[in-house]
Amino acid sequence: MTNSAHVRRGKRHEDTTRHHTPNRCSKRHQVERHSLCRQNGPGGWSHALAVLGARDIGLEWDKWACKTRAAAGHTTIRTDVARYPTWPFAGKTTGVIASPPCQAWSMASKRLGLIDQPLVHQAVADLANGLDTRGKLLAACRDERSLLAAEPMRYLHALHAVGQPEWVAMEEVPDVLPLWRQYAQILRTWGFSVWTGIVNAADYGVPQTRRRAILLASRTGETAPPEPTHARAATPDTLFGPGRARWVSMAEALGWGATDRPVPTVCAGGGNGGGPEPFPSGSRKALTTSRDHGTWQARHTDSTAQVRHGRSSWILRSNSQANATVRRADEPAGTLFFGHRVNECVWVPDPTTPPAPDPGGERNPAAIRITATEAGILQSFPTTYPWQGTKSRQFEQIGNAVPPLLAAQLLAPHLGTRVRQSDFGLAA
Repeated sequence: MTNSAHVRRGKRHEDTTRHHTPNRCSKRHQVERHSLCRQNGPGGWSHALAVLGARDIGLEWDKWACKTRAAAGHTTIRTDVARYPTWPFAGKTTGVIASPPCQAWSMASKRLGLIDQPLVHQAVADLANGLDTRGKLLAACRDERSLLAAEPMRYLHALHAVGQPEWVAMEEVPDVLPLWRQYAQILRTWGFSVWTGIVNAADYGVPQTRRRAILLASRTGETAPPEPTHARAATPDTLFGPGRARWVSMAEALGWGATDRPVPTVCAGGGNGGGPEPFPSGSRKALTTSRDHGTWQARHTDSTAQVRHGRSSWILRSNSQANATVRRADEPAGTLFFGHRVNECVWVPDPTTPPAPDPGGERNPAAIRITATEAGILQSFPTTYPWQGTKSRQFEQIGNAVPPLLAAQLLAPHLGTRVRQSDFGLAA
């Protein structure tokens, strides 16, 4: 993930720079109040804010994430968040959003950040008291990225001096929850109502079982965990509140349909290895081309019904390792990890499904690699989101991003609005 962001409701401005100077944006900061997004990545938080009618200023260092943000119309300052000053935002910030880089803390990396946790906790405590000991602590860290998880406190302390921000939203991998609890203790002494906990993105309509540690805080009202909208099994409305829709499956989100040609009928082909081909052989090349070109419609189609009735048998395998996450198309995806193993995340025939006759004669279809568009959809990004860079860079951004639909559910109470599932183009 990446740096920070501010949320605003005023006129948008662009500032993408390699330098660590706020001069180009200082005039705008003097006349507008906004939300600041730190470690904002390719724009998961920013897209959510845009859907909810708000804007942010994002601080981001990664070159390709900045290009993606610019192509999507999100205001961005390209900078090292650890070196960027806090004074441009003092008195002009309503909310602070932070998703610090999680590579050092993630299950998908060497997890050296876990060893550095005591140093990160010390950095947070020191910064909350106005003491900058980052240089000394960084020298003792096993992973140089670890202290980035303490950076939000530097901004929060500076803004607290002027009675801001009104609210805070932070997200990270589950292992970071104890750190969020430390932030919560400090914020409560500053007059915030705070909630911390673990949420599953699938419980909020994202077609992916992505678990995240969340911190929500508000100066102006009571903070509560976001109410889930979905569940593994649908539940009806009751006298005590609305029911929950069933988790959105991969098939419902992806739609299995191309926008530049009629959607082919899903059929049950077969193969010597027991893996059926869901599309007729004559349509396979056209569909693959559609996916490669990004012309893939993320809506419910007739083929989804066939998947839900068990007649389609493709599964998504996260990588080639023995413990790789495997999900059927009628289930939400597992957490998407991309990086060195980007080429191993593929659609493969389900070996547990009995083969069926294939009029076309091809009985052992090859695996189809998941595309950036499909991966983005499984993160709740729109099909048209303008991912920039090579395929590897695009997948890296997608895997690091906050699902916009989850972000919207977290931010909506702070913005005094409600989330409409239809705004994100996913099945309910």
